[in-house]
Order: sequence, then C-alpha cells, then structure tokens
Amino acid sequence: MKDLDYMSIAEDAIEKIKKGAFLTVQAGDALNTMTIGWAMFGVIWRKPIMMVAVRSSRHTFGIIEAAEDFTVSVPQGDMDDEIALCGSKSGRNMDKLKAAGLKTSKGTKVVSPIIKAPGYHFECKIVYKSAMNPAYLDKDYDTALYPQKDYHTLYFGEIVACYETD
Repeated sequence: MKDLDYMSIAEDAIEKIKKGAFLTVQAGDALNTMTIGWAMFGVIWRKPIMMVAVRSSRHTFGIIEAAEDFTVSVPQGDMDDEIALCGSKSGRNMDKLKAAGLKTSKGTKVVSPIIKAPGYHFECKIVYKSAMNPAYLDKDYDTALYPQKDYHTLYFGEIVACYETD
C-alpha cells in the first residue's frame, strides 16, 4: 500500500470514477457496496473532502444514513463486470459482494472496508449531508436525471486516508 496525497490523484481518479467505482458502507452488521459514476473532490472547511451522492431509493441509502463513514475504491484494470453487477443489482435482494466475487479489506482509519482490488482508495469520515431540494435544481437536469423524482442525498466525507494498492 502506498499512501498518496489526494490532490495529486484527484483528476485521474475522477476520470476513472466516470467509468465506475465502488462506494462501500458499513453500519453495524449492515454492509453494502454500490457503483458510483459521480463524485467531487475539493477543499471545504479547510479539509480535503470527497462528496458522493446516493439516491434515497437505494439500499445503500439506509446504511449510509446510519454510518459515520464510507470508502470509495477506484479500481485499476478491467472490473467492468463487477462494476456492472454492483450498479444494476440491489443489496436488498442479494449479497452483491459475493455475487461479484469481491473481497473487502479493513479500512485503515474508518469502519467501512475498502474493496480489495488494485486501485485508489479513499477513506472518508462523513462530516455533512444534505438532501437535494428539487426547487433549486436546474429544470433540464431534473427532467433528464430524475424522471422518477428519486433525488440524491449528498454526503461530504473528510478524506482521512488516501492510498493506492497493487
């Protein structure tokens, strides 16, 4: 494992996240991973922050609402099948980790594990969350991205660890 400065890899990570990454959350005995294709990096409140968005209709939503942290694993190499499965199936109905053949490793500074795969890993402590208010959303975005009106909650996580694994 090689520790990284998150700013030095944020641009590369965002390009890879567009193709799919794993958001993993654990609260008590509840554990789930889901595919994300959206995220943001920045500096807010004088801290390095990663923001992820989870729709209230997703199984992960109930877990992240009870969690204090989350991880994002940005895989290197071909994990298209695993990303597709975790993005199209619900953890309500199956153990996605098992079905995708994914293993986890303990986080170094958070409760939620990372996906054991080569790539970048971000461990994030939830410091703020906000449910989207559609009254403030651009109408074209609302029409195109939320036809079922299942809006996201935005989770701002202080990046407490950032590293790369082989």
